[in-house]
Amino acid sequence: MRAFLSLAALSCATLLSTTVSAQAPAGKPLEATDVEAWLDGFMPFSLARGDIAGAVVVVVKDGQVLLQKGYGFADVKELQPVDPENTLFRPGSVSKLFTWTAVMQQVERGKLDLDTDVNRYLDFELPPGPGGKPITLRNIMTHTSGFEETIKELITTDIATLPKLGDLVKGRIPARIFEPGTTPAYSNYATALAGYLVERTSGLSFDDYLDQNIFGPLGMTKSSFRQPLPEALMANMSKGYKLGSDDEPGDYELIGLAPAGSLASTGADMAKFMIAHLQKGAYGENRILSAGTADKMHTSALTLLPPLNRMVLGFYETDINGHRAISHGGDTRFFHSNLHLFLDDGVGLYISMNSTGREGAAGPLRSGLYREFANRYFPGPPVTGQVDEQTAAEHTRMISGNYVLSRRLETNLISILNLINSVTVAPNEDGSISVSILRGPHGKLSKWREVAPFVWKEDGDNTRLAAEVVDRRVVRFSFDDFAPIIWFQRAPAATSPAWMMPATVASLAILLLTAVAWPAAALIRRRYRQPHPFTGRELRAYRWVRIGALGSALAIITWGGLAITMLKNFSSMMNSALDPWLIALHILGSIAVFAGLALAIWHLIVVWSGKRRWTSKVWSVLLVLATAVLLWLAISYHLVGLGVDY
Repeated sequence: MRAFLSLAALSCATLLSTTVSAQAPAGKPLEATDVEAWLDGFMPFSLARGDIAGAVVVVVKDGQVLLQKGYGFADVKELQPVDPENTLFRPGSVSKLFTWTAVMQQVERGKLDLDTDVNRYLDFELPPGPGGKPITLRNIMTHTSGFEETIKELITTDIATLPKLGDLVKGRIPARIFEPGTTPAYSNYATALAGYLVERTSGLSFDDYLDQNIFGPLGMTKSSFRQPLPEALMANMSKGYKLGSDDEPGDYELIGLAPAGSLASTGADMAKFMIAHLQKGAYGENRILSAGTADKMHTSALTLLPPLNRMVLGFYETDINGHRAISHGGDTRFFHSNLHLFLDDGVGLYISMNSTGREGAAGPLRSGLYREFANRYFPGPPVTGQVDEQTAAEHTRMISGNYVLSRRLETNLISILNLINSVTVAPNEDGSISVSILRGPHGKLSKWREVAPFVWKEDGDNTRLAAEVVDRRVVRFSFDDFAPIIWFQRAPAATSPAWMMPATVASLAILLLTAVAWPAAALIRRRYRQPHPFTGRELRAYRWVRIGALGSALAIITWGGLAITMLKNFSSMMNSALDPWLIALHILGSIAVFAGLALAIWHLIVVWSGKRRWTSKVWSVLLVLATAVLLWLAISYHLVGLGVDY
């Protein structure tokens, strides 16, 4: 049975006791004049430095809009400023909060149950997964349904290729790689499935349901999930950019799994939604949820890895400075957004940007805005604590190593990205640890110091990282910002990037060197008019092993290059139009890696049965090992086969 080490289970109480003992500093009064002055200092400089075209920021307090303001441009070429009342942004996965709200309305009306097998409500059947347990809506709303990631047809720009919601959830069922309820693994598919359940139980299309049950009661007249966006709204839609300095914007993004991210909305409309949730479902005289249902949605947390932030029903915790907060973030290729609700303080904060920015500047900007806002208006005591040096060194040794993300593609050719993008935890000389993908606003790797058993705190911040330990071995960890939706799991030894990445690089080098040396040796012999040193069987083995080496290397390079290229071109390549090419690559690549190993083994037999120099014999062994490594990689990462779903 999986269990926390007893000391780790106590870390939450230890951490809380050290935190509350400190004196919290006083915050600034949360008033419109102060917020505007602060934002006017924070936002313009941040947008300019990050090369972001425009943004909208909204702050609500006690059921009213405290401040809503646009910064920069909605259209760079036309110099059209962002208008919080009229300019629409794409909040990406913040859209999910509307889907979850719709689900909770159906729960409240008795048409859905959070703990019933969702197959009961579907007109198709989700196949059983690990452990044989059914998936429930509670699993879906806490991102523990167990599905692997799916990205095919996630984003497109061609309305003709946009599938209907029902067709998509039936035809693109991802593999289930975790037992339900055990592992946070963010899932767009599961959210779309929840939207389909709303259609099934309400008898309305998802778009019509939202218009009648959420947008209408809240007066959100400038918001829509519809694709394409209605013309009246499209006229005020912000352009989307990679960089704010780009002359030409990107196309309007169409989201295949629409309930997971197709919303377009103004800052003013998002204020109404925040107020409704902060007022426990009420907006003025209208109500979208009962107070009890809203409370359940905001407080039903799934505790899997204390003391980190948890997933509640649809929202994720982002508690900060001792203040209770729930949130959601969202990203498309061009738009990047965050929504935060300080539940006990009656305050909401929303930001949406229309550019990714230089080196992904939108990410640090929105995170920095939240932290700086909280530190200014809701400050709290610092997280303190320590463990003795010997214990810290032992725990550092235990957590160090290679990990893969729980949110991943695992059963298809894109899973090779798990090898390319592996995560490493490593010790630093000063006793801290660093995680290869976690960097601070300065761009350098963050340092984390242990403040309680198996709990680390980021230097200069109160963000925590915690590990789960089984039989004195760290099996997985996460940190506050990711813990509700993504964990880092120890990479399996058989496919660990710790050995597979250097082995793959070395194998490719050996095979490419072998292939390149073939024509080079021929040119040298021709230059000096020397005969080939081999004849008959030895000559055939010499030639064919080089053909096999080149084929194996090219297959792996092509697979890896295609996966990276596809990931960078969601709208143009992540669709069925690429399927014939993928099938062809599967067939040719599979033949290449199997044939490469067979030819290398034959070549080794020929070399070792003849009177060859020891260097030739050693090289023949290296060729077998190199082709074997690439074949194992192709099998392990599902490059061998005919699958075209991902």
